[in-house]
Amino acid sequence: MTTIREIAEIAGVSSATVSKVLNGKDQNISSETRTRILNIAEKKGYIPNGIAKSLRIRNTKTLGLIIPDVTNLFFSEVAKGIEDAAANHGYSLILCNSDNKEIKERTYIKILQEKKVDGLIITASHSNLGDKLDSVTTPVVLVDRDVKIIKKVGRVTVDNVTGGRLAAERLIKSGCSSIVHITAELDNKPAAERYQGFTSILAERGIPLDKSGLHTGYFNVETGYQGIMELSKKLEFDGVFCGNDLIAIGAIKALRELGKNVPADVSVIGFDDIALSKYIDPPLTTIRQPIYKLGGSAVMVLLGMIEGGTTEQSVVLQPELIERMSCR
Repeated sequence: MTTIREIAEIAGVSSATVSKVLNGKDQNISSETRTRILNIAEKKGYIPNGIAKSLRIRNTKTLGLIIPDVTNLFFSEVAKGIEDAAANHGYSLILCNSDNKEIKERTYIKILQEKKVDGLIITASHSNLGDKLDSVTTPVVLVDRDVKIIKKVGRVTVDNVTGGRLAAERLIKSGCSSIVHITAELDNKPAAERYQGFTSILAERGIPLDKSGLHTGYFNVETGYQGIMELSKKLEFDGVFCGNDLIAIGAIKALRELGKNVPADVSVIGFDDIALSKYIDPPLTTIRQPIYKLGGSAVMVLLGMIEGGTTEQSVVLQPELIERMSCR
């Protein structure tokens, strides 16, 4: 690999002069010398030592991102929003996929600190990760999911309680009188908050919700499919609130296999409004999270902590009902 010393020897100048030119500190160097050095550097394919430079200036212009499941289209779009916002402000991104495993999250937090990232954005799959994050010396922003933590951190979330209420109101509006809920385990905070909002509306309207009408698993297609198969063995229902759109996709497939028409027999509503939701059959009525904005907002909060010196900030974004054809 070409070094500054080699460029200096070819150009017939000192290493200090080459360093000044390559780092843009060449105000007192002639344009002829500057051009000669830059041409040699380009011809030789000189690559600056970013690690050494970052140690000198004490930042790497790099952010770390840990998400639970990169195959989940929700997190893919969040990551896209984060990457775009980071790039717009001159930062690179290191993406880590935890597979919803706490041990991987803890390992990645350690690795990203070793990489000297300037800040960390994380969607924690486990609520007891706070002790590890408390030891992180760089700024941290929690996105989508909150955890109990002593360290002052940024938080960017969506009002999931309101989202759950919107879903329940829409199913009731469609004439549903027996509604079941399929979601992730309720120790997952977004799942618990959506369930809270959903059940609060049913209670206000005097609609009973038996615990047997709740099926929990993961935020994936298989949970939706298995949820319908299990619930249909013990209940008659005409409405399904799914904890996310992937669950809704699995639920609709299962209902079809059981000979049920959506929405004539059973109304289905999802949560997230991932890009795929408008293309399934029938197009999915869902609660939209501003997913891309969620990612971008996380970066802006983090940069405020890195560059502006703020210690913590909380941003709560609002969901909205998206009407399509899976609800009567």
